[in-house]
Amino acid sequence: MSQTLQAIRGMNDILPADAERWEAFEELVRDWLTAYGYRPIRMPLVEPTPLFARAIGAVTDIVEKEMYSFTDSLNGEQLTLRPEGTASCVRAVLQHNLLYDGPKRLWYMGPMFRHERPQKGRYRQFHQFGIEALGLPGPDIDAEQIIMCARLWDDLGLNADGSIKLEINSLGQPEERAQHRSALITYLESHADQLDEEARRRLHTNPLRILDTKNPAMQALVEGAPKLMDYLGELSLKHFAGVQQLLKDAVIPYRINPRLVRGLDYYNLTVFEWVTEHLGAQGTVCAGGRYDGLVEQLGGKPAPACGFAMGIERLMALLEAQGDVPDEFAPDVYVVHQGHGNDGAQRLAFRAAELLRNNGFSVLTHMGGGSFKSQFKRADASGAQLAVIIGDDEAIANAVTLKPLRAAAEQQRVALDELADRVGDWLYGADEDNSEE
Repeated sequence: MSQTLQAIRGMNDILPADAERWEAFEELVRDWLTAYGYRPIRMPLVEPTPLFARAIGAVTDIVEKEMYSFTDSLNGEQLTLRPEGTASCVRAVLQHNLLYDGPKRLWYMGPMFRHERPQKGRYRQFHQFGIEALGLPGPDIDAEQIIMCARLWDDLGLNADGSIKLEINSLGQPEERAQHRSALITYLESHADQLDEEARRRLHTNPLRILDTKNPAMQALVEGAPKLMDYLGELSLKHFAGVQQLLKDAVIPYRINPRLVRGLDYYNLTVFEWVTEHLGAQGTVCAGGRYDGLVEQLGGKPAPACGFAMGIERLMALLEAQGDVPDEFAPDVYVVHQGHGNDGAQRLAFRAAELLRNNGFSVLTHMGGGSFKSQFKRADASGAQLAVIIGDDEAIANAVTLKPLRAAAEQQRVALDELADRVGDWLYGADEDNSEE
């Protein structure tokens, strides 16, 4: 016997019970985004590899080590499974000229792919929803996006204990970062003996990322490094002050983290992360910021932009950790049917089930035959509130027998054309007593 095939490591199946939780979460998210005026957009999973090299940065970990890239065997084109959503979204905005009539607020949801070492909260196929606001230059949209996140935590019941905390920083503008970069390289070169292998590799390509090192041996060195905030000009400082004032007005607690730099080259000015200690090493549940240069970098006319992304797996893990696991799906009605010598019972079962579905009820119809006893075992295990029973007598009378499965009440014969009303009475209550007349 051949070995059973398994999913690729780090690319996980989402089984029915979890998928139902995801769908409930996604429905809440859609309502939340609609409340802030964001509209959906859907981009391909596969994009040209140069898109990410140009947008994310050729010397970032994502481009250098983590992207799933390949050559199309039919035309030789270099392609990549998208590792993040912002570059794809901006590409779509430019390709379809979506900014022709003013700013846009967009959101998307779906799988992303990075070849990382799988661990809890970090997978090779992971799911994000992201939002992008394009064409809006002020600190107000930065602050609103952060405030949006705080509202989502409240809607999900995730932050009653303040366990999700906000960290913010400003990366300034490219010329300000260039001055800081030069000072940072000089400082790090003077302490070259304290740099680990990764820091030495990044020293002249992406030194800002060294500040985000998790190596305990380098923490003192990093704390003493030149601070980017000291190199920001008046306009950058004013923008950052505007964000902070709006957060204070909204009573959103935050901490300025000068080491918060993000892992993508396209960010400028405001960057932020929502972090928690409840997920171990993978403590970032939401991250984003402003990326004013990316639209022009990808070939469009200069346009300001900002956005963020959230990892769905991490949010689901937080919900599970606090015990917010909804009951598994249970239908309203389970249809039990058995006839002798003809298929009248089965045919009526199909009609009754469709009639109930037409009236908004969820219905499982028994399939595969079996005795009434075995079918009732299935009905009980399904979690349904009611069983609709159809045998030869019911088929002849064009009626069904309605039996409560979760309450001590008598079963009753119901004409088919009254079935939906009677099921509604049982499930949602009625003025009249639910007993046989």
